[in-house]
Amino acid sequence: MNRRDFIRNATGLSGAALAGGFPEAARAAAAPVARVAFVRTRDRAAGTRRAIALLGLEALGGRDVFVKPNCNSADPAPGSTHPDTLAALLAGLAALGAGPLTVGDRSGMGDTRSVMERTQVFRVAQAHRAKAVVLDELGAGDWETVRVPGSHWQQGFALPRIVRSAGAVAQACCLKTHRFGGHFTLSLKNAVGLAAKRVPGEAHDYMRELHTSPHQRRMIAEINAGCRGDLVVLDGVEAFVTGGPDTGKRVPAEVVLAGTDRVAVDAVGVALLRHFGTTPEVARGAIFAQEQIARAVELGVGVDGPDRIELVTGDAASTDYARQIRAILDGAGAA
Repeated sequence: MNRRDFIRNATGLSGAALAGGFPEAARAAAAPVARVAFVRTRDRAAGTRRAIALLGLEALGGRDVFVKPNCNSADPAPGSTHPDTLAALLAGLAALGAGPLTVGDRSGMGDTRSVMERTQVFRVAQAHRAKAVVLDELGAGDWETVRVPGSHWQQGFALPRIVRSAGAVAQACCLKTHRFGGHFTLSLKNAVGLAAKRVPGEAHDYMRELHTSPHQRRMIAEINAGCRGDLVVLDGVEAFVTGGPDTGKRVPAEVVLAGTDRVAVDAVGVALLRHFGTTPEVARGAIFAQEQIARAVELGVGVDGPDRIELVTGDAASTDYARQIRAILDGAGAA
């Protein structure tokens, strides 16, 4: 039995692996299996490097990559992306031949420039020769209105042209719940920081619309249909299993995930939250019935069920942990 077969058998999985590289959302949705690297670790940098390596990604050959960290607030991880995680992601992209690299975000809780300074984004970006962009300092002409089929947005939403035109989009997100209506904030919710609160010269407040809508979780998924999602690194070394996104009940989840399918990564993330005991909203029902995930599946953002997710591990401790999460992922998940 070769190493690849061992990993599949140890985690109770089967099926063909997703092709390497940075596929577009449509290709990811059409793939037979989405691979999610699963690394048990307390070391964010080492875990990120190992998770990316387990995916076996193809060289990027000079493709420009926009990198989206979680800078919603200046609170320490998991309130925001840890500098070590961002640094390891940028280094991993550079090792794959990516470039140029751009790091950018828009904060929802605080001034974005100040948040990015306090979470060391500018320092890390400079150290890895990446350009740092404060998205809510962009001009009116730097935004593009996006409308998706069956949208729950009144007039669509606005995304930066730099993101829409990027050769690839990668993100570093956290493992946590969301007390303001999102229920959980993993990779799909992290994309909200790409969308404008206001476009200069326009009166409409997109974030007010989002956070007052009964369709908030569906609208979160719709943002993801408007942009690429080529690589996700989810730092779950620590997690908020209640509260969030800035503060909450903290647990040592000791895991780093990586994948090229946002739905698959989020489904595994929800299973992890359930493993540690979480909010009724996150614990209730089938994982793929969660509104963020279900709407993302409808729009072709990612895979359509747990049977199309392969957990990839590289050591005994990770394999044992992944087996426990796999059981939750496959189950009904009733509270």
